[in-house]
Amino acid sequence: MTIYKYAGFWRRLVAYLIDSTIITIVFFVLFIIAMMAFLFGSMSGNSSKWLADLMDPTRASSVIIFIWISYISINIAYFTYFHGTTGRTPGKMLFGLQVLSADGTPISFGTAFLRSVGYFVSSIFYLGFIWAALDKRKQGWHDKIAGTVVIIKEQQNETAGISIPDHSSILPTPQHEGEQVEAFKEPMTQPAKTPGSNNN
Repeated sequence: MTIYKYAGFWRRLVAYLIDSTIITIVFFVLFIIAMMAFLFGSMSGNSSKWLADLMDPTRASSVIIFIWISYISINIAYFTYFHGTTGRTPGKMLFGLQVLSADGTPISFGTAFLRSVGYFVSSIFYLGFIWAALDKRKQGWHDKIAGTVVIIKEQQNETAGISIPDHSSILPTPQHEGEQVEAFKEPMTQPAKTPGSNNN
């Protein structure tokens, strides 16, 4: 039975920051596309009405709330998809991490969704994430909520390289070494011939 270690705080943190960067990039690309569509659509109509709507505090607050909800939705969709399919986000893949249930089985999409929502609970003063550094099983609050653990499971590359069994040895055995030594010694034990020794 293979025993995997629980992933530590710093390794998980860097993987999470990579995932957060990917989410932010995707969000800004979608945001720019949506804003361009909105601006071109508004400017093609009544521009004075568009400027009035833009300066309206009520409309501005609604836009901010919409942006915030969109960002949260992308976060939840991202982590739910990757954790629900393979248990590994791109950030976790880079560091050889995988999310499993507490009993070591793959998690479902329902568990992945619950864990993704749990991130926002752990984000309260980041206490839920820091808890993973103190917990015996390295579980954050989101892990406690969903009943999951994060393990270190390095990807194995089977396409290249060499596999050497533990019991084999690439060095020659002492017996062969002795034979090689004797083979080198034999010419040295023959008496040296002096000049004129063949002359009888």
